[in-house]
Amino acid sequence: MSNKDTENLKNVVADTEKGTEKKENLQVGDLVLKTEQFLDKNKKTLIIALLAVVVVVVGICLYAFWYIPSQSKDAANAIFAAEQYYLQKDYDKALKGDGKHAGFIAVSEDYSSTKQGKLAKYYVGRIYLEQGKYKEALDYLKAYSPSDAYMSSQVKALVGDCYMELNQIDEAIKYYKKASKTNPNDFTTAPILMKLATAYEMKKDYNSALEAYKTIKKDYPSSPEYQQIEKYISRMEAILGK
Repeated sequence: MSNKDTENLKNVVADTEKGTEKKENLQVGDLVLKTEQFLDKNKKTLIIALLAVVVVVVGICLYAFWYIPSQSKDAANAIFAAEQYYLQKDYDKALKGDGKHAGFIAVSEDYSSTKQGKLAKYYVGRIYLEQGKYKEALDYLKAYSPSDAYMSSQVKALVGDCYMELNQIDEAIKYYKKASKTNPNDFTTAPILMKLATAYEMKKDYNSALEAYKTIKKDYPSSPEYQQIEKYISRMEAILGK
């Protein structure tokens, strides 16, 4: 290729690059113009939308950092008297209050977003269970979902108790099994397994009952239930002819 041809080729490439750059500049300029026109046309709408976002953010901050702490403080004061009545087994005042202090029912409704309000549901459910109001107890106990593993296990076991009293044995077994697998320990798991075994016996599922008794013997030797577990195992084995 001659020097002249090379020079012509360079000129063509340069012109092409200039054309491309000019086209890109025009596209950018057009985009900027359209953006400015859009902003100018929708200025009012955008300002309203921005203000709405600010209001939402401020609302969330107020709810999280002022309302919830304030509610929790009030709920803690409200639930204290009800807990004292519960300890005294004055269940009517524990549930409904004494005219001056709120009871668990009111606390569970008025402070439902707080830890104390949720705990009040547990107390209401437990009292109703002790009073023989099993369906009402279920409503409250199932509405309580504690993050603590110990309480979670106990609530599941209480739900199982309600179903046992309602003669819904399959549901009782389901909740006892869940409870026995939640936070297993030497103090609370063995009693739950005893309840599970009893439920299996009521269904004449003696193999499953035997398995529950044997689990106590194998895994929970420090539990009070362990002291007499051998007789339960022997009884099941006799029924099964083992």
